[in-house]
Parts: sequence; C-alpha cells; structure tokens
Amino acid sequence: MGFLKRLGWYLVGLSIGLIFLVFFLKKKSGEGGIDFCYLPNCRVLKDLRSKPLTFSESLREQYRDTLLIQSFFKDGDVDFSKSETKSKPCKTYFISHDYNGEELELKVKNCDKDIEVQAVKPTID
Repeated sequence: MGFLKRLGWYLVGLSIGLIFLVFFLKKKSGEGGIDFCYLPNCRVLKDLRSKPLTFSESLREQYRDTLLIQSFFKDGDVDFSKSETKSKPCKTYFISHDYNGEELELKVKNCDKDIEVQAVKPTID
C-alpha cells in the first residue's frame, strides 16, 4: 500500500473523528448538554436536581422558595462529614451555600423517588 493511500485513509478517519468531536463538545457546552460529574459533590447535587422537590411541614415559609433551593443544588457544597450517606431508605445531606451574602445550610432527605427539604438555617462558624 502506497504512502498516499495510507495518508488518504488517515485523513478520512481524522475528519470523521473531528466531526464527532465537534458535535460532542457542542452538546456538552450547551445549556441542556451533557454534564460530567466525577467528584462526589457534583454527583450528589446532580442526583438531587433530577428528582421532584417536596418541603417538610416544619420548614419556615420564607425558605419554601424553589429558586433558593435550586441554587443550593447548583452551586452548593455537600458536607459529607455531617451527612448520613449510609442511612436507609433515605440519605440525609447537609449542603452549604452563600446566598445573597448570607451563608446558609440546607438539610435535605434524598429518597429513591423524591427529595424533601427539611431545614434551611444560617451557618454558624
């Protein structure tokens, strides 16, 4: 097989790979694109975002704001040392987040089918 034939096949394969890569990266960078979560914090928050949200009866009315809760699930930091990750049937997570200059902590119960927000309180350092 001559050098030009091998070069031609190489360029065909390279162009197919580049086309695939362009579509793949465009999908990843889009708003509803692919989201890669390798770290535990990202995986927990992604799981919480994917389930229906309910509020505990004991939760104060001022914290029953879906935008506030979604900001925890998007940019929050899960405190695994306080969280109960092995409990059955629902795991309990503590998530801290700076919301409008105020450091808040969210306590959420993660069950198989849904999540329940149990408490939102200011963080005391």
